[in-house]
Amino acid sequence: MNRTGIPGRFLLLMALLWLASCTTVPITGRSQFNIVSDASITSLSLQQYQEFLGQAKVSSDPARTAAVKKVGNRIRGAVEQYLTQNGMAEQIQGYQWEFNLVEDQQINAWAMPGGKVVVYSGLLPIVEDEAGLAVVIGHEVAHVIARHGNERMSQELMRQMGGIALSTALATQPGATRELGMQVFGLGSQLGVMLPFSRLHEEEADRLGLIFMAMAGYDPQKAVVVWQRMAAQKGASTPEFLSTHPSDATRIRNIQAFIPEARRYFRPAVIY
Repeated sequence: MNRTGIPGRFLLLMALLWLASCTTVPITGRSQFNIVSDASITSLSLQQYQEFLGQAKVSSDPARTAAVKKVGNRIRGAVEQYLTQNGMAEQIQGYQWEFNLVEDQQINAWAMPGGKVVVYSGLLPIVEDEAGLAVVIGHEVAHVIARHGNERMSQELMRQMGGIALSTALATQPGATRELGMQVFGLGSQLGVMLPFSRLHEEEADRLGLIFMAMAGYDPQKAVVVWQRMAAQKGASTPEFLSTHPSDATRIRNIQAFIPEARRYFRPAVIY
């Protein structure tokens, strides 16, 4: 027994579990606790994504839809390029990327493990153009590439279900596990209400998102303007996209600090 009163054997078991369950975030190199396989969480997220699309109104506006898909696919290409060049291409093996615009006046966007990304039409007046879209989509794609969904699901499985595997949880407690998945992905009974990402996750997604948008040919400096516009929209109610995020001043200050690193990856591709 040590000073904490916790048996040493238990501490050793937890340490071994941590080491066996560690994955590494691209670019930042941060070690993260992850007991959820990509296959399991991608399967669960796909089911819930399809349920969402069955309820949502996917935009029929060809120009705005094309812009979302164009920016999304450019960022996807940048991600694939980075991971391939750094020997990590297997991390997105089997991903089936989709970038959809949904008609909804919420100022919101989200992404799911496996590459499903949704932008709400309420965001478009804020982002204004392709570069602005790249700020938001780059941030959401970064959550996927950093496996923040896996990490958050792992933490909740440990907290609520004793650390059992996701496949086991689905088999033994399917209802509770699906509800947990809805909270993790932001698709609960109130669409868009989600368990908050940690401040660490948000800062990491901002940093990676700036790099991915720069690699895709969009000037990362645009991010400061977008977040300033986002903050100005708060008024009496907080935009959904900001409700679980760091304070505006903190985020903008962090982004300004990340921009010099991101600009090293910047290769202008087109005029936009």
